[in-house]
Amino acid sequence: MARDELMSALSGLRRAQIGGRRAPHKPLLVLWLLGRFAESGSTAVTYDEAEEPVSQLINDFGPVVTSPTRARERAAMPFVHLERELWDLRDRDSNAIGPDVSERGSPLRARGAHGRLRPEVEKLLAEPSTLAAVVRLLLEQHFTPALEAPICDAVGLDLSGLDEAGYGSAERKRRKRRAGFAEEVLHAYAYACAFCGFDGALGRNPVGLEAAHVRWHSQDGPDEVHNGLALCSLHHTLFDVGVLGLLPDLRIQVSQLYVARSQSGQAIDALHGQPVGHPRPGRPTIDPTFVLWHGQQVFKRPGAQVA
Repeated sequence: MARDELMSALSGLRRAQIGGRRAPHKPLLVLWLLGRFAESGSTAVTYDEAEEPVSQLINDFGPVVTSPTRARERAAMPFVHLERELWDLRDRDSNAIGPDVSERGSPLRARGAHGRLRPEVEKLLAEPSTLAAVVRLLLEQHFTPALEAPICDAVGLDLSGLDEAGYGSAERKRRKRRAGFAEEVLHAYAYACAFCGFDGALGRNPVGLEAAHVRWHSQDGPDEVHNGLALCSLHHTLFDVGVLGLLPDLRIQVSQLYVARSQSGQAIDALHGQPVGHPRPGRPTIDPTFVLWHGQQVFKRPGAQVA
C-alpha cells in the first residue's frame, strides 16, 4: 500500500446512516487508534480495551442515543465494520472475523476479538507527515473546526505538533469554503451575535465574532447566508458541540445535559426559549431544513446517554 492509496481508502470510508443520522463511528475509532499508535507505536487492541473509550468518543462527538445499552456498546459497530483493507480483526485463536459478526459487545468479548491496523498501514503512519495528513483528513471530512482540538485531546493526539509535521496541500480533502461567506453572514446580522447580541470591535474591526454553519460545512452544508449565523466565539463553540440548538420557530434551546455552577456558566441557561436575532432586511433567514439537520445530528437532546 502506498501513501496515496491509504489516503484514498480513508477518504472513502463507508459512512453509516442510522435512522437518517450521521454515524462518525469509523473515523472516531481510527482517530483513537492513531492516538495509541502515536504513544506506543502499535494499534493492536482487544475489543474489551476499546469498548469504553471508543463508545465514549462516539457519545461525545456523534449523534446521541437514548438506550443505555447502545451507548455503552457503540464501539462494536466500527470494530466489526472498519474496512478490511485497513483493519485486521481476529478472535483469540487468531482466526479472521468477518464483517457479518454481531455488532454487540458480549459476542465480541466472548470470542476474544482483537484488531490492528494492517502492518503496511502502520508502516506508513510511522512517517510523521503521513500521520498528520491522516488525522487532518478524518477531522476535516467528518467534523467541524470547533471539535478538532477536543477530539484530539480525547484521543491523545497533539494537534499543534501534527500541524508542525506538515502535509501536502493536494491531500486536503475538505471542500473549500466559498470566499466571502463569513463577511456576508456577519454583515447580514449587523456584526452582532444572533444569540446574545455581542458586537465587540477593536476600532473598526469586529472581534470575537464568527460565521457559523448551521449544517456543518464538512457535512455538505452550503456557504450561504441561509445556512449561516453570526455568533460570538463562545456561542459558536457551544452551538457546534450541541449545547445550544434551534427550534423550528428559531428560538434557542439549551441542552438539558448542560450543567454549570458559576454565574457566567449559568448565563447560558438564560438563553433557553429566547428568539434568535433576525438578519437585516432583505437577507434570508435560516433554511428550516438546516435547522432540522442540526437538531437531529448535533444538538444533545434530553434523555440522551452521554456517560
